[in-house]
Amino acid sequence: MIDADGYRPNVGMIICNAQNQVLWAKRRGEDAWQFPQGGIDRAESPEQAMFRELEEEVGTAKVCIIGRTQDWLRYEVPCPRNRASRRRYRGQKQIWFLLRFEGEETEINLRTQQPEFEDWRWVDYWVPVGEIIAFKRRVYWQALRELAPLIGMTAPAAPPCG
Repeated sequence: MIDADGYRPNVGMIICNAQNQVLWAKRRGEDAWQFPQGGIDRAESPEQAMFRELEEEVGTAKVCIIGRTQDWLRYEVPCPRNRASRRRYRGQKQIWFLLRFEGEETEINLRTQQPEFEDWRWVDYWVPVGEIIAFKRRVYWQALRELAPLIGMTAPAAPPCG
């Protein structure tokens, strides 16, 4: 489902542990790390999509919602998969959720039906901004900065460089 402006509706999930570290996941078969994220299906709310995507990507949805971004955050994909899709598809528009993990670490299971990740770790809250692929960096910064006060975090003056 792509909107009239060429953006696919999506949810992003910032999962915190009790120390306010965030779950950072390594994409399967790639040297790339990111937060879990996924598309919103027709007739599905962002919250419903978030819980479904958690199950599909990290094998558990044992979280409580701390907050979410007020508006959509957008990024453009720099290189289209094929020229025909480029006419319609520009990138993602995302609602980001800040979540508190309430399960046991042993319940995080990346061996789901269609695995997207092969490894994960807890990292300090701001680390992902410096490590994420460049075209997603602004959106990660916006989401982390907007949601940081909900867990008592203070944003640095400028985003860390990666």
